[in-house]
Amino acid sequence: MSMRQIWVAFFTIVTKEIRRFMRIWPQTLLPPSITMTMYFIIFGNLIGARVGEMDGVPYIDYIVPGLIMMSVITNSYSNVASSFFSNKFQRSVEEMVVSPMPDWVILLGFIVGGVARGLAVGAIVTGVSLFFTDVQVHHPFLTMLVVLMTAVLFSIGGFINSLLAKKFDDISIVPIFVLTPLTYLGGVFYSINTLPELWQNISMINPILYMVNTFRYGILGVSDIDAGGAIAAISMFIVVFYILALWLLKRGQGIRS
Repeated sequence: MSMRQIWVAFFTIVTKEIRRFMRIWPQTLLPPSITMTMYFIIFGNLIGARVGEMDGVPYIDYIVPGLIMMSVITNSYSNVASSFFSNKFQRSVEEMVVSPMPDWVILLGFIVGGVARGLAVGAIVTGVSLFFTDVQVHHPFLTMLVVLMTAVLFSIGGFINSLLAKKFDDISIVPIFVLTPLTYLGGVFYSINTLPELWQNISMINPILYMVNTFRYGILGVSDIDAGGAIAAISMFIVVFYILALWLLKRGQGIRS
């Protein structure tokens, strides 16, 4: 394929993915905003008034970055996982695989679609947060970099999940039993400095902790971990996951019988 044809194929997949979640926006964009509104009301206003400050920051301000990141993670992941598996189930993905289109174009197209939904929901949640608090971004470049990298990483994760899944139930296993626990234990609602030393050490193996805290540092200027090391770790995960996803796609994992 020529470069022009490759770009046409890439933008076709991206456009399809964006139109897919925009067409059913009451299912893809509205529920996260309602859920996060409940979090802000319950944890931010009601519980936050009793907590006071966390790391010198009003509690409602402290949880804003974590809630934004939580919405980006779950929606980037679920968008790619559900979309690509649906294509597998309908056997339409086989048409893409046997076409002259390179595998990396297919992979990147779905990743960008997942990133678009993750960032869209993140922007909506950010808008919702402004009704409850006024947060000033301390490091705009770092903030955008870490949220973009996180969306990319979990979009790739969703792609891998969809390749390995054999039935629709397999799509929900990782979000329920892996992503949700790691997210809630990733410092969304608390600083790990409030934990006993044993649990602080255990928390340090949670990758989502680094993403949430780096994003929090970008917005509030406070963090429990080093932002530079976190960016390096996220970059490494992206490279490893991308190579794994491309390898699985090339060998037809879950596609070719």
